Amino acid sequence: QVQLVESGGGLVQAGGSLKLSCAASGRTVTRYALGWFRQAPGKEREFVAAISRSGRTTDYAASVKGRFTISRDNAKNTVDLQMNSLKPEDTAVYYCAASGWGDVVVITPAEYNYWGQGTQVTVSS
Repeated sequence: QVQLVESGGGLVQAGGSLKLSCAASGRTVTRYALGWFRQAPGKEREFVAAISRSGRTTDYAASVKGRFTISRDNAKNTVDLQMNSLKPEDTAVYYCAASGWGDVVVITPAEYNYWGQGTQVTVSS
């Protein structure tokens, strides 16, 4: 079992930055590929960013590429999402997730085994 807890969400103006953090407990996070997803009201949960177990490989949704950066610290059991140049369309609940698929990036929600409770990000125009 892995427990994931997100933090760092909040209200920010368009063009601003936020850093989301996800702390894992239970099994060591080094066993898992990690990812960030988001869900806006009335929309399906969508992929944002993913990082492989080793941290050597990352992938991003086209809508956030160049603005968001995912990173992990296996020693601290954490995964972060640095979000820059935020836009109102980035407003959503952001979730971190852990996948047992190993040293690959995983972009499909169904392939994730564990999820955090989510943190709200609101970007005002």
